[in-house]
Amino acid sequence: MSDQNNPLLQDSPLPNKAPQFDIIKEEHFLPAIKAAIDEARSNIDTIKANSDTPTFENTIVALEHASERLGTVSSIFYNQLSANGNDDLEDLANEIGPLTAAFSTDIALDPEIFARVKEVYDNQSDLNVEETTLLEDTYKGFVRGGALLDEDKKARLREVNEEMSTLGPAFMNNAKKSAEAFSLVIDDKKDLSGLPETAIAAAAQTAEERDMAGKWVFTLDYPSYVPFATYADNRELREKMWRAFTSRGYGDDFDNCENILKIVSLRNERAKLLGYNDHAAFVLERRMARSADNVLEFLNKLLSAYKPAAENDLKALEEFAKEENGPSPIQPWDVGYYSEKLKQKLFDYSSEELRPYFQLEKVLNGVFDHFSKLFGLSFKAADQYPTWHDDVTAYEVYEEKTDKFIGVLYADFFPRTGKKDGAWKTSYRDQGLYQGKMERPIVAIVCNFTKPTKDTPSLLSFGEVTTLFHEMGHAIHALLSDVTYSSHAGTSVLWDFVELPSQVQENWAYEKETLDLFAEHYETGEKIPAELIQKVNNAKNFMVGWGGLRQISFGLMDMRWHSTDPASIKDVAEFEDEATKDTILFKRQSGPMSTSFSHIFAGGYAAGYYSYKWAEVLDADTFELFQEQGLYDQETATRYKQEILTKGGSEKPEVLYKRFRGRDADPDALLRREGLLDEKEA
Repeated sequence: MSDQNNPLLQDSPLPNKAPQFDIIKEEHFLPAIKAAIDEARSNIDTIKANSDTPTFENTIVALEHASERLGTVSSIFYNQLSANGNDDLEDLANEIGPLTAAFSTDIALDPEIFARVKEVYDNQSDLNVEETTLLEDTYKGFVRGGALLDEDKKARLREVNEEMSTLGPAFMNNAKKSAEAFSLVIDDKKDLSGLPETAIAAAAQTAEERDMAGKWVFTLDYPSYVPFATYADNRELREKMWRAFTSRGYGDDFDNCENILKIVSLRNERAKLLGYNDHAAFVLERRMARSADNVLEFLNKLLSAYKPAAENDLKALEEFAKEENGPSPIQPWDVGYYSEKLKQKLFDYSSEELRPYFQLEKVLNGVFDHFSKLFGLSFKAADQYPTWHDDVTAYEVYEEKTDKFIGVLYADFFPRTGKKDGAWKTSYRDQGLYQGKMERPIVAIVCNFTKPTKDTPSLLSFGEVTTLFHEMGHAIHALLSDVTYSSHAGTSVLWDFVELPSQVQENWAYEKETLDLFAEHYETGEKIPAELIQKVNNAKNFMVGWGGLRQISFGLMDMRWHSTDPASIKDVAEFEDEATKDTILFKRQSGPMSTSFSHIFAGGYAAGYYSYKWAEVLDADTFELFQEQGLYDQETATRYKQEILTKGGSEKPEVLYKRFRGRDADPDALLRREGLLDEKEA
């Protein structure tokens, strides 16, 4: 295939050089990856062949740009694998992963290139803050990539990197296929008792799509599973769904246990080769937390607050279930069901009461209006951009006052076969210099929201609304980026800082001033009643101990997977049980959570899952300032935008945060917000 026939190897004629999804085909990826690697190698050879004294420009900046095309093509491929995957793309991942890993390792272990980088690093002078950051990141990247190793260790590191390159995608594929292999088919209407009409209609539509008209099909996709686990009166079927959901990737044809043991073993071996005690130490060197001890101290402080609160939550559920003539003791598949009923009793509303006020299109437009009020942005649907699926819509983003172009945003909202579960923001191209020209970002938010049916539009749960605010927070971080080098752009920050701009946005979803922008009944147009908003806020910290303990459990599990000698781990489920013993209130009755824990085994959160809670401290502290100054106070919003969002990773996050807030974050802000710490104690 010639370069002329491969759209991945041509400059796109679309505005902002957006990907040509209408003509990109699976057969284009492998040739494009190979050609882009060849191009990058040629660029590296040119840097090495330069006889001039190594400088920041001819070495560090040149390296920054050497692999631009490879980065773009790889982003498109792996994003499609997650959002629109199939068996052919999975097979390609097994070929492409080792190729790109081998190239990255070649560069990291090239002694001539490293010698040039080290010379610049040892003789740096007259660099600005952003340039200094790029130089330090480049030098540390080489050292952490093995540049100081002897030849034998370099050879082994190369093998480890190539083997690891296929394991993450394999883990994700197994978790996805294991979930897709299960469905609950209901043909007796009485088994639908308790379920909201929206969930029943969606299940009927899924049945029709599977040639089972007249039945109802429930799946492990979140918009199907969560309502069933929350509302279905049939306890036996709730248990069946719960066991399937919590056993994804375990004990079936898509078992991930072997993948997990390989992944943690190879990560540990790589860390040891590079001179670290374990993978956690390797990762945390480049995090705000700095060390495993600091992470564990942080998590254990929260554990001491969450565990007694969670035990009280469970006790309250037990007592309530008895009052309702329910089971005693309750089991894990009862928690969502009885907590929803208890919430209805305590706060006089059901989560389903909110759904009619959250029509997806109106919520999305309201979120756009929110970011217009906060940061002066406008969003315009743009049909000149082809997309990877009919469900996807493209938008152009502008600065409202000046009409300055900010970037392209794709929105992909509904579950489908081949799409990874959960929600995420991703980039097809980050902001920064490309081929000597400053380019604006191309980003996407990808979610799995409640689908429309024949009779109703997509009506979101409140959890889905907060998810939309969250992912748009990530997207805005990327879109407002204003740095020189793309490796610093937007969300390219230390991992325990990356969730601040996303999590802080969830706070606005509870505010009447924000909800009034979009929350109106999809049939009547009636604004969401103020008393319903107040009920939501009254219930905000309901079961907060339970939810917090769950997150701490995941964080501790992650740290223990990556700080334990893998040779001592024989059984995934047994190891997880031991790792989480201080955080569980039920004995495990299904598969281990680890086998579907894509965040740490197929994403970027290995030895970093604690960062959600770490960033919650920052977001609670940040939102306190907006509450004090005004939700849409322009001085506060502008300072936040300029000091946090535009800067990306061009400076240390603790410096950026202190400049924005005028001080370090208050570590008690989160527990104060959650009602677990009195103002007097704070």
